[in-house]
Amino acid sequence: MGPRLKLFLPLFAFAVLAMILFRGLSLDPAALPSALLGKPLPEFSLPGLGEPGQRSRADLTGQAGLLNVWATWCPSCRVEHPYLLELARQGIPIYGLNYKDEDAAARRWLEELGNPYRFNIVDRAGTLGLDLGVYGAPETYLIDAAGVIHYRHVGVVDATVWRDVLEPRYRKVRGEEGAP
Repeated sequence: MGPRLKLFLPLFAFAVLAMILFRGLSLDPAALPSALLGKPLPEFSLPGLGEPGQRSRADLTGQAGLLNVWATWCPSCRVEHPYLLELARQGIPIYGLNYKDEDAAARRWLEELGNPYRFNIVDRAGTLGLDLGVYGAPETYLIDAAGVIHYRHVGVVDATVWRDVLEPRYRKVRGEEGAP
């Protein structure tokens, strides 16, 4: 390699690095793919929060609903919580997955802020979260009556996310008239 060509090596390396960084910055961090879309929820047997016995995949079948991954250590979960209460008041079935949390703190949270969940699954070690591919809380999965995952939303569920993203899919999964 000639001496003149060696002068351009740093420029070439910089250009390659800049392209890689630009590509990374242009990705949508909320668009995390899920390998489980179109597949049933993983099998599990975990305790319910504040109740005796175990919960399993069978407890999440029978009607379409939302599986919401939450924790008391998650500030974004506190932000979305009032809207989940509103959805529950509207009759939307919401099941909680209390992720890597302390039971006492989770029970206190629900007593103080209200409980939008039909029931909560306790995932202290994060095993079900790992099987689902959870990156953190909050995450919300749309499941059909057979327990098949149709959509995964990463981040806060609010009125806009419900109206524009989750509700049309929820209505479609339920087979409602006029659903897209």
